[in-house]
Amino acid sequence: MKNICVPKNCPLFFGIDDGDLTSLLACLSGTERTYKKGETVLFAGDKPTAAGIVLSGAVHIAKEDYFGNRNIIAEIGTGGLFGEALVCAEAEAASVTVTAGGNSNILFVNYNRIITTCPSACAFHATLIRNMLRLLALKNISLVDKLEHVTKRTTQEKVLSYLSGQAQKCGSNVIEIPFNRQEMADYLSVERSALSAELSRLRDDGVIRFRKNKFELLVSE
Repeated sequence: MKNICVPKNCPLFFGIDDGDLTSLLACLSGTERTYKKGETVLFAGDKPTAAGIVLSGAVHIAKEDYFGNRNIIAEIGTGGLFGEALVCAEAEAASVTVTAGGNSNILFVNYNRIITTCPSACAFHATLIRNMLRLLALKNISLVDKLEHVTKRTTQEKVLSYLSGQAQKCGSNVIEIPFNRQEMADYLSVERSALSAELSRLRDDGVIRFRKNKFELLVSE
C-alpha cells in the first residue's frame, strides 16, 4: 500500500513505533480519501462500514431531526477518530451525518481488525486495543461536557459555559474555537440570531472580546 502520513498526535497509535505503522495500516485495510469543505463523508441512513481517522482537516458530526433542525454533536480534528461506535454497535444505518469541516484527508480502517487480534499476532495490537478503549472513554467525557453546556437555561449561560470550558482546556483566556457562527449555534442548540445578539451583548458588557472564531474572556477588575 502507498505510504500514508499519519499525524504524530493521532491517539489511536500512541506507543506504536513509526516503523510499525506501515504494516499496521495494511493489517487494518487502511484506505485514504480526500474531501472538500462541506462535503459529506457519511450520510445519516447509510450503513457504516469503517472507522475514520482524520489525517488532515476536520469533520463535524451532526444530527438532524425530522424538520431539518441541525445539531452539531462534535468536531473531530486532525488525528481524531470517528464512526467507531457505529461500526462497533453493528448499526444498520448511521444516525448522524459526517461532513468535512475543511479540506480534509480521511483514512478509513476496518474497525473489527482493531478490536480483534490479527492472525499474525502483531506485537503492537494490544497497544492499539488499549488506545481504542481510552478514546471511547474520552468521547464519553466529551459528550458529558457538551451536555453541561446545552442544558443551561439561557443562551448566555450556554455561551459562557462553552467558552469557559474551552479556556479551561487550553489553560488560557484567549481561545480559538473550531466553529463558525452557524456551527457554534448548531453545537449549542440555539438560533444563530440569538447567539449573535448574545455575543454582542457580552462584548458590550465587557465580558468577552472576539473576532470571528477567536475569543478572549475578560477578567473583571
